[in-house]
Amino acid sequence: MTDAYFAATLEGFLATSDEAILGELTQAHNHSLEHQQRDAWRDEVRYLRSALARIQDAFVFLEFSIPRMGKRVDALIVHEGVIFVVEFKVNSASFDSYAIDQVHDYALDLKNFHLGSHLLPIVPVLIATKASSGVIRQPEWAADDVAKPILVGQAGLADVLARCVQTKPEAPHFDVAAWRSSGYRPTPTIIEAAEALYRNHAVEEISRSDAGAKNLQTTSDKIAAIIDRSKSEGRKSICFITGVPGAGKTLAGLNIAAKRSEKHKDENAVFLSGNGPLVDVLCEALVRDKVARDGSKKTDAHRAVRKFVQNIHHFRDHYVGKDEQPFEKVVVFDEAQRAWTSDQASKFMQTKRGHQDFNMSEPEFLISVMDRHTDWCTVICLIGGGQEINTGEAGLSEWLAALQHRFADWDVHASSLLDDHQYTIDAKATELLDASHIQKHPDLHLSVSMRSFRAERVSSFVSLLLDGDAAKARDVFNDLSDRYPITLTRDLSRAREWLRDNARGTERFGLVASAGGYRLRPEGVHVKSKIDPTSYFLNDRFDVRSSYYLEEVATQFDIQGLELDWAGVCWDADLRRADDAWQHYAFKGTKWQQVRNETNQLYLLNAYRVLLTRARQGLIVFVPQGDVKDPTRPPAFYDETYAFLVSCGIPEI
Repeated sequence: MTDAYFAATLEGFLATSDEAILGELTQAHNHSLEHQQRDAWRDEVRYLRSALARIQDAFVFLEFSIPRMGKRVDALIVHEGVIFVVEFKVNSASFDSYAIDQVHDYALDLKNFHLGSHLLPIVPVLIATKASSGVIRQPEWAADDVAKPILVGQAGLADVLARCVQTKPEAPHFDVAAWRSSGYRPTPTIIEAAEALYRNHAVEEISRSDAGAKNLQTTSDKIAAIIDRSKSEGRKSICFITGVPGAGKTLAGLNIAAKRSEKHKDENAVFLSGNGPLVDVLCEALVRDKVARDGSKKTDAHRAVRKFVQNIHHFRDHYVGKDEQPFEKVVVFDEAQRAWTSDQASKFMQTKRGHQDFNMSEPEFLISVMDRHTDWCTVICLIGGGQEINTGEAGLSEWLAALQHRFADWDVHASSLLDDHQYTIDAKATELLDASHIQKHPDLHLSVSMRSFRAERVSSFVSLLLDGDAAKARDVFNDLSDRYPITLTRDLSRAREWLRDNARGTERFGLVASAGGYRLRPEGVHVKSKIDPTSYFLNDRFDVRSSYYLEEVATQFDIQGLELDWAGVCWDADLRRADDAWQHYAFKGTKWQQVRNETNQLYLLNAYRVLLTRARQGLIVFVPQGDVKDPTRPPAFYDETYAFLVSCGIPEI
């Protein structure tokens, strides 16, 4: 087994000499071993040997793997049906908050992603070997049977184990061997995934691969086969990947770019996105990770990262107005449905970039750039359903029209669900998809959400809610609510309290709202105040700019493609229920004006679709009370919306 550097029954652990255990740890360690690490291991082994001599019937793991986080916990002890996750701070006399969060994160990761641990009680234990022994606490069990971290000093671990066993929740009997082999099915955040892929981890190590989920590796393998064929036969090809919200489209795209760059350096594969906040956050996360891992200068790290992830607009601007053949052979376009129409692209390029003769849609121009290759190339387009939120976004039809009219010699490979109404919203695209030369592949669709590891049906619930079907939404909610809590309040302070109470360890929480929610301002939610996405999504809870402070609010434009563990969705009167239907409004000047354009109505619905599908673990919806003295936000603008959400089954607090 490769889950731990050392594993043995308690009897085996106690009977094995310190030097023999250190030898096994050293042999399993694939990196250069510093003397500080070896000394720490020696102290940990001696501490455990003394503490565990008083108990019976246990199993001991040292350097136990936590795959999603790319880390190893110092020790894991299985005793009397309880899993103890033990992290040491050797020669430390204090219990730092970061260390408490770290061991809590390890325990939560095991609970959420290790199949054999889903139903078992888990206790995170932090040991500071120089601290006094007077900090032992009684176990406090959360609803999911993960205890709050217990702090132990120079002595007391055996007492902790005994107390936890005495108070443990009921749990099924389990066999340690079966538990070890049960499998690990992580669903990383997109930031964690990007960091792991950039470190050359395999996608199967960081993503779900169970039979019930659409395996990302299957999609990646299909794309690899298409690229290899295009390369060997000198063909130009384009692929359209679809997926439900949170299904891993961006992860699939990052995996393709990372693996092709690693194994086929001549292809110069790159991941491109027009989502500025996503690119900024991913790049900053990768830069910080690279600097921390290998001590690179930040400027050098930035330069290396930008070869892997780029803003699509920088790519476009580089090649416009010149005939230069692209450096890249394999290009992944994230959120390709958001590329600009001919009118939007031409207007921007003429007025903002000074290219008066520019008259193409963004899809047509991007394909034309790649078509400059004289031999082969492959373009991968990631298509999300219900994601168009900006004026001038082309959807799918502009890509298909350009391929039919200008690039008919390209091989076109499409997801077999590309013609579903979630991805093809206009008749023109549907008609173009009927072309006989388009090859359809079921492996190019990702059908299961990876974002909400607690519930697969969140996107279905949100769709029914936005369709106005309260009865069906309630049925779906009843099926998911025990795994994915959603609740409702009219008090923003209660919403903030709920988020803080539910998040544990370093789980990230924050407020989100529609960019059109201007009348949330009296509640202290300023959507017009621009956030710094890298600070909001990456900085810790002590930074006032971070999401943790619950002062900054992210809009759909900031958070699309990113995620939080717990989200507070602030609902304004731009989307409101009236006469048993959704009404669409925009705040202009001093009053609300009804939105009658169907496309703009769709953008508003999709804005709330994005906001309601950003949370991995649960969310709370805040609907203001309104104010009878304020004509821009009377209670009538909010009451029916609140009543409708209640009718969808969402409980109130």
